[in-house]
Amino acid sequence: MPRDVVPLRPHVPLRGSVVSPVDGRGIDLATATTVGVSGMNWGSIDLNLLIVFDAVMQERNLTRAGRRLGLSQPATSHALARLRTMLHDELFVRAPEGMQPTPRATQMADAVRDALRVLSITLEPEAFEPAESARGFSIAANNYAARAVVPPLARLVGEAAPRVTLDIRPIGMRDVLDRLDADGLDLALSTLVDGGERFKCVRICDDDYVAVLDRQHPVAAAGQLTLEHLADIPHITITSSGDDTTFIDEALEQRGLQRRIATRVPFLSIVLMLVGANRLAVVPRRVANDLAVICPIAVKELPFVSPRIVLSMIWHRRVDNHPAHRWLRDMVRASVGH
Repeated sequence: MPRDVVPLRPHVPLRGSVVSPVDGRGIDLATATTVGVSGMNWGSIDLNLLIVFDAVMQERNLTRAGRRLGLSQPATSHALARLRTMLHDELFVRAPEGMQPTPRATQMADAVRDALRVLSITLEPEAFEPAESARGFSIAANNYAARAVVPPLARLVGEAAPRVTLDIRPIGMRDVLDRLDADGLDLALSTLVDGGERFKCVRICDDDYVAVLDRQHPVAAAGQLTLEHLADIPHITITSSGDDTTFIDEALEQRGLQRRIATRVPFLSIVLMLVGANRLAVVPRRVANDLAVICPIAVKELPFVSPRIVLSMIWHRRVDNHPAHRWLRDMVRASVGH
């Protein structure tokens, strides 16, 4: 959930309160009785309904919008119905591709999002106290970051801020900069991009590849992994990683050798496929070292120089000096230093 938008909490009544994104405390809106030029009593508007509107606008799905806000689908639908009644407009209509906004909703969308963002930032304290905070952060991570950075990041955040929640999402097909711009994300961990004037993109680490195999495998005790070993031992490749390991084939071809891929599996299956088997996999070094700590596998250097994996941290410049976001970026930097 974007944390520049004030979040709902399931236990907070919808009418008469807005929730701080830092400590979850409700702020009484009963005194907000200003009457707008249109004659509408703005004190009667529940700001949480606008939060629901913004979530539905971004997700185009009531269930996903409710999940994002910590609400059930019926509660989300009820909140939207109240706003429809208040504004005398359907706001969203069901279509095969999801909830489609009406012209009125489209007209409102940017202004509502900007207003919620300003309100949320205004309610944030000048200092961020991680040990006391119960807020959440949404991070999009590419396949490499999900394996090599997210586990140590989660451990560090858990130790420093036990009530903070990390919502880790795959990069997916949508452009990551659009998602950051739309407040759908707090941070992205991906390859280096040109962020232009709106985004910052900082390189945080790079990595290379190594081979992993069962710790009891005869080659594990060998002094050095050779090209012949790479050709003789059947390989396991990871279907969910996005790693391009064709550089192995190119290195073997120069010696007239060829690797044999025995199995293609998701990353979660790799350890079970390696232990006790005559199998080998080539993975990023950080991933291999983490696996070797908890699993009976050996890490072997490749007999040639592998390509480098570069990881960057990307965020919107509007949160450049935001205390909570600065803390989160520091945690990411610390996690890649482990």
